[in-house]
Amino acid sequence: MSVTEPRSGNSENLNDLLLAVAGGDNLAFEGLYRATSAKLFGICLRVLPQRAEAEEVLQEVFLGIWRKAEQFDASRASAMTWLSMMTRNKAIDRLRSNAGARAQTAIELDEIEGDSSASEVAEVAENQERIELCLGELEAPRRKLIRTAFFEGATYEELAERSGNPIGTVKSWIRRSLIKLKACLER
Repeated sequence: MSVTEPRSGNSENLNDLLLAVAGGDNLAFEGLYRATSAKLFGICLRVLPQRAEAEEVLQEVFLGIWRKAEQFDASRASAMTWLSMMTRNKAIDRLRSNAGARAQTAIELDEIEGDSSASEVAEVAENQERIELCLGELEAPRRKLIRTAFFEGATYEELAERSGNPIGTVKSWIRRSLIKLKACLER
């Protein structure tokens, strides 16, 4: 497979690259890294308080991609969805393992911009606006649950305890909220 410079928005190309990585293709791995590393690093930065940790997690993610690429199933999810979930989960695992060990620090926008082209920064900003708009369509308590679950990495049990509701209710609220968000984002 010859690797051309992939565009990050081309999901079929990303799927092909990931499938080639599963076959041990080093050039495909390099192309996948170029196409996705800025977005995946952004996910790490949103979850983790320190840039150095985000960089370490991104490295771990790409090592995991190399080892687990054969687990990717294009019929179940796009490559970017699979990569994003792997990254988010790895970042949350790191955050939980360090809970209480470090003080949270703010992420400066100029730190993010240093690793991304202007078009990538604009795309991230546009996606964030769209997500915020869709989150705004949820009821305030549901919106808070979603934010806490995804941006703080809280478990269902933690959410149930914080909100004072049964775990089954919290799971139902989150599931229905995610369905609404997905429908909104697909418009």
